[in-house]
Amino acid sequence: MKLASKMWVAVVDGAHGIILVNEGTALEPRLSVLRRYDQTNPPSHEQGRDHPGRVHESQGQHRSSVEAPDLHQRAEDRFVVGIAADLEKEAAAHAFEHIVIVAPPVALGVMRKAFGHELQRRIAKEIAADYVKKPIADIATAVAKSFDSD
Repeated sequence: MKLASKMWVAVVDGAHGIILVNEGTALEPRLSVLRRYDQTNPPSHEQGRDHPGRVHESQGQHRSSVEAPDLHQRAEDRFVVGIAADLEKEAAAHAFEHIVIVAPPVALGVMRKAFGHELQRRIAKEIAADYVKKPIADIATAVAKSFDSD
């Protein structure tokens, strides 16, 4: 398969997302922006302090703390899951036939858990890379090359 005409490309990380469509051909892809997603996600220490939880031993007086949640990572996870949910709705509405998902490995792993059946069956390729800050022309070239390397 190639980066065909009208194929969608979702480029996502924990703070930004770009949904693109190939307006060109498989030989000369030309991606255009359908939609952008952005979120402001300050570091965990700026989001508040959540004290570590405590565990009481079943015998004796011993107590232990458990690791405090990473509020920054939680916000990133919710963000990418939200994009996956939007793509699932659009897949169910037949807005696209095939899609390429591009995200850093951690974000891609979180997104995979959120993919529904309609979206999963339309995914032509998953690319574990952070392209969200690249120029659109460079994204088109990188995605097209990834199809050639298969």
